[in-house]
Amino acid sequence: MATAEIGKGLQELGGSSASQDRPAGYKQLLDRIVSSATSPQELILNLEAFIDSILSDALGIVAARPLLGAAVEAIKSVANLDLRIQAGTAALRSVESQVASFEEQDAQLRDILADAYTLQEEYIEAAKVLQGIQLESSQRRIPDDHKVSVWIRICRLYLEEDDTTSAESYLNRAKNLRHKVSNPELILGFQLSEARILDARRKFLEASQAYHSFSFSAVLEEEERTRALSSAIVCAVLAGAGPQRSRALGKLYKDDRAPQVPEFGILENMFLDRLLSPEEVTKFSENLSPHQLAQTSDGSTVLAKAMVEHNLLSVSRLYDNIGLDELASLLGLDADKAEGYAARMLEQGRIAGSIDQIDRVIIFEGVVGGGERAGSEQRRTMGGKGLRKWDARVQGVAEELERVTSMIQLHNPVSKIRRL
Repeated sequence: MATAEIGKGLQELGGSSASQDRPAGYKQLLDRIVSSATSPQELILNLEAFIDSILSDALGIVAARPLLGAAVEAIKSVANLDLRIQAGTAALRSVESQVASFEEQDAQLRDILADAYTLQEEYIEAAKVLQGIQLESSQRRIPDDHKVSVWIRICRLYLEEDDTTSAESYLNRAKNLRHKVSNPELILGFQLSEARILDARRKFLEASQAYHSFSFSAVLEEEERTRALSSAIVCAVLAGAGPQRSRALGKLYKDDRAPQVPEFGILENMFLDRLLSPEEVTKFSENLSPHQLAQTSDGSTVLAKAMVEHNLLSVSRLYDNIGLDELASLLGLDADKAEGYAARMLEQGRIAGSIDQIDRVIIFEGVVGGGERAGSEQRRTMGGKGLRKWDARVQGVAEELERVTSMIQLHNPVSKIRRL
């Protein structure tokens, strides 16, 4: 409720017969409300009464709009966030019944409320307030850039709360006008939001590509570019092992900036097909987001699954064949789970080979280009290559043995050896 002085002034203006003087009178009263307030609470109460009065008075839209706009600016100046939210919410309720006539002021109020909620880290409330902004209006022309900026802002607010479903719906709205946007900051905001949604959806390969492209933007600060590159490496590491991930790792490994990020060590080991130790994986997991450590359908985490698949792929590059028990020991799993991972990767064509369940052995046949499984003819070809490879190794050992024998004979002739 307004103070007695302000309440009396509003009552006098409402009952005045001189309609042409009322807008000026309201403006003077608003100036008095702002300048004479003894506390934020008093200012808020007087502003609420002022807004209710000008909206209920027969001032006319043309006269009421600037008065309401001035009141909105006064609300924006309130330092206390709770009081600002209180005043803004009350003003929205007052404008709600006449929002078609005061769309611009309604949008300003919602923007002020969203800022206040964001500062209080109430991201869902901020997003809900912004959703009420009228972006398809016959009363005013709204540029496409402004529409996209509002949708991207809502999208990013939902992402702060990991609500990817709601975030993606607003990103899709922005996507429809993406080709009409020329503002570089908006384009970057769109790209970052898209990358974060792909990341949250566990589409790690696509997210890695999006983050990596984002990291090359000249508009960004060096720190932001490095952070984007770091996110690209994390997503590539978490992606399922296979030819596509190998290409992504290679692209990141060859980036001159990669050695500057903390994740370079694990990137290098994965690119070079080295087995990863539990200690290295634990250290890497310390900086991951919650969704990157979430459990999958088989009970393992996203990270654990990615590491097992990588180590299995590395084993396929190191060995021609390996027993299931030995494989399980290398992967840190029991034999049944190790066989399950191997069977799934063989079925999906991410490694080539076969499982001999009788002898409990996995026979690796090399990786087929493009990640496709080898057909029978390909398997025969690779089998022949395997035999030739084996023959070459035997021949190499024999030649090395002959070389060593010749060196012994050269330095220790047979006659001398016999005398000894």
